[in-house]
Amino acid sequence: MILRTLMWTLITFAVIAALWFWYEGSWDRRLFSAAPGCTCANLNGGQANAWLQAHPETQVLDVRSSGEYADGALPGAVNLSIGDPAFEAKAGALDKNKPVLVYCAGGYRSRKAVAVLKELGFRNIQHIHRGYMSWKPDARP
Repeated sequence: MILRTLMWTLITFAVIAALWFWYEGSWDRRLFSAAPGCTCANLNGGQANAWLQAHPETQVLDVRSSGEYADGALPGAVNLSIGDPAFEAKAGALDKNKPVLVYCAGGYRSRKAVAVLKELGFRNIQHIHRGYMSWKPDARP
């Protein structure tokens, strides 16, 4: 009986994990497609570090809460919490013609922010896949 319960628990977990990865993949394919002349990329931590080194003009946007931001952030990051009711207005004040690198803690909130930035007309959006947790400032591409 215990073995059967354990087996069904593992099967259920595997199905849920598979469904999540399928959902996230389909969401990413839609989200990170870009209009002609625009860029929208999903970078890992090392690629994000290389991007920032190659593009120092990039606006770094941290969409976590102010408490999370206070515990550590990427160099030069501006904190605009996606939970702030005025997020869209504040993000719209950024320069839409300069690249923007957006991140949160794990990648969910920043994906929501990418959708908003696209709607606002940002032309070059870079996103850190898996968020701040994947950031490695000394990583090499």
